Amino acid sequence: MTITQLHYVLAVAEHKNFTLAATKSFVTQPTLSMQVQKLEDELGVLLFDRSKKPISITEVGKKIVAQAKNVVNEAERIKDIVDQDNGFVGGNFTLGMIPTVMPTLLPMFLKTFITKYPKVNLIIKEQSTENLIKNIEDGHIDAAIAATPLAIDFIIERPLYYEPFVGYVPANHRLGAANELNVTDLDIDDILLLQDGHCFREGVLNLCGDPRKLGDEHFKLQSGSFETLVNLSNEGLGMTLLPYLNSLELNPKNKEYIKEFVAPSPAREVSIIYHKNELKIQITNALKDVITSIVKGAIAFQDVKIISPVNKY
Repeated sequence: MTITQLHYVLAVAEHKNFTLAATKSFVTQPTLSMQVQKLEDELGVLLFDRSKKPISITEVGKKIVAQAKNVVNEAERIKDIVDQDNGFVGGNFTLGMIPTVMPTLLPMFLKTFITKYPKVNLIIKEQSTENLIKNIEDGHIDAAIAATPLAIDFIIERPLYYEPFVGYVPANHRLGAANELNVTDLDIDDILLLQDGHCFREGVLNLCGDPRKLGDEHFKLQSGSFETLVNLSNEGLGMTLLPYLNSLELNPKNKEYIKEFVAPSPAREVSIIYHKNELKIQITNALKDVITSIVKGAIAFQDVKIISPVNKY
């Protein structure tokens, strides 16, 4: 039994297809199939039912795949131990980010990070929180930046910053004359929301009360863009809420419509999250240090109240 064979087994278990598993593993399909067969022969069991399309994992195969993940992770930890002992911060590192954080946060820290740590090959993927969680569990990403708390047993959460919500309220809105907003002023029926699946949407629903009370809209909006929400607000279709960093990107005229909340301001917790096995922790720590040092100069709010996303996970 070899670590390479276990890698191949995990690839087949994930893709349910030998050809695709071979492509993702950068080997030929006959090579991968032969190695999986050799492992099955050695163990005296079938890991996969090849008579089905897509192939399925046998009951004993499920147990072996789960153990194979542990073995592969522990094998990778050996190199991590050496890297940490040598003070080496480098190699491939895949970082996931949720869509409502990536456009504002990434430009703030990326240049500084790659300049300070030129030996890190940073691979960045924009994904929903649900996909980030799955990919952390499956080992496809090393860490992610997401709104927390998530309270998932295999994930470690380390807060990076607390980002207040601000209101975008055009002059013709019922709250247009207010200097500041109170949470009690909000009416979910005239707040434009991001499409379902965005954690910021869930946070707004949580802030405004029971999400089940969301009324029937005159139109259905499916947009992942704060810019779209702002433009619709300007057309008199309601107000919206934005993360504070997004409000800094508005043009001067639109910035006039930004209203802060009476303290404590509702805010979201943004954290770097990763698997509890802590692989490549030295790179995760480096990312955290760079991001927190940069963001703390951009967000001066002190008195905030954390609004958790409605936890669907």
